[in-house]
Amino acid sequence: MKNTMITILAVATLLSANLVSNARTPNSGTDEFEITPVGNLYLGKNITKVWTVNYSENENPVTITLQKNKNEKEFVVRSEFFEVMYVSSDAGFGVKQIRSSQREVPAAITTSVLNKQQMENQRMITPNKVTDEYAMELIASYLPDLLNDNYKHLIY
Repeated sequence: MKNTMITILAVATLLSANLVSNARTPNSGTDEFEITPVGNLYLGKNITKVWTVNYSENENPVTITLQKNKNEKEFVVRSEFFEVMYVSSDAGFGVKQIRSSQREVPAAITTSVLNKQQMENQRMITPNKVTDEYAMELIASYLPDLLNDNYKHLIY
């Protein structure tokens, strides 16, 4: 009986250690990014705030615009080669495909750049509604994982 309990405890400990060792941080590239609010910019009545996110001095920044749509806040993330939307609502915070009416980058290019599995994984990052500042931190942290490996150079 005592040996069985020790064996069960050892297996449980190994399984727990395996789960912890397989856990990932939100961003596999870098924790270094700079979020800069853009002021004095009028982009229409629907856009309330604009930020840029830089991951590297060598690449163009990613632009994020905040649009309020009913009971949701839509953070539209754009670069020259991809676009995606993170949404904060009472149901939580996560990523979505950008609506075709908002599309500026051809869908075929965006589809090539974005990782389909990560789009699914990031559908619900948190079940809580988030502040604008926290949303920006989450977006900046999770966005690098959203890009396919052969396109990460677009932001680094």
